[in-house]
Amino acid sequence: MITRTPFGENCLWITIDSDRLADSSNVYEEYEIDPETLSYALDKNERAHTEYEFDTDTLTVIFNVLNQTKDDNHYETIPMTFVAKRDRLLTIYNHENAYIIERMKRYLARNPEISVYKFLFVSLFLISEAYFPYVEKMDRAKDEFNRKLREKTTKRNLLALSDIETGMVYLVSAANQNVILLEQLKGQFVYKTMDDVEREQLEDSIIEARQLSSMTQLNAQVLQQLSGTYNNILNNNLNDNMTTLTIISILLAMLAVITGFFGMNVPLPMTHNKHAWLIIIGFSALLWLIYAAALRYIIRKK
Repeated sequence: MITRTPFGENCLWITIDSDRLADSSNVYEEYEIDPETLSYALDKNERAHTEYEFDTDTLTVIFNVLNQTKDDNHYETIPMTFVAKRDRLLTIYNHENAYIIERMKRYLARNPEISVYKFLFVSLFLISEAYFPYVEKMDRAKDEFNRKLREKTTKRNLLALSDIETGMVYLVSAANQNVILLEQLKGQFVYKTMDDVEREQLEDSIIEARQLSSMTQLNAQVLQQLSGTYNNILNNNLNDNMTTLTIISILLAMLAVITGFFGMNVPLPMTHNKHAWLIIIGFSALLWLIYAAALRYIIRKK
């Protein structure tokens, strides 16, 4: 699906659905999409970066967009491709980041008289802005599972916390790449040709991307600390269980030695004493209590 939307002073915004891009081979030549840019647009694992071709005055931007649908119980990102010239902005998207196109349409409807680069940087601003509700949602989920884990540490809640941590790792990486990309734009030759309005919008996009990067990094650090804390708790619980089992084994081993000694088929003291079994039980119980008290003292002392 291809749409063409005029805006500004004889500018054109072209959107191409990459899910249907392979069905329209003439589109590549019509809009001067080179094979390398096309490979970027079709590669869902492409990292965020920017390129400027001086000969054709073409700025290509690959920007990480949040996929609002969870994959394996966590959020991931997917790249969106922008190809900008002075009179044209081409956006290549798919069904997973099509919601950004709708936001861009709404903004353009309210602000039709803008330049190509301002529209590009506004779009990048909108992409960063779209992350925040989901980061906050993940933060609330983290607090909820933390509360549940404080009450009772269960495998289900630990896995849920792990899913949040995994998703946050993806968001941190994507946010950092976006910040680096935007800062690199200031070093491109095209930046020198921009007016003050376009440069100001680029600065706004950089600030928004930095805020997102800081927020995701902070949440990732908290999640990592929580994960480490609960791992330590589980290890301590395991150590306590092993200590308990060791104590039980020692106490049972002591009783086994006594009963095994008097179970030998040889002459032993009190062999003919009809109250011998009571004496043995009493002696064993006394010795068991002494051992239990000694082990308890040693454990408490540690």
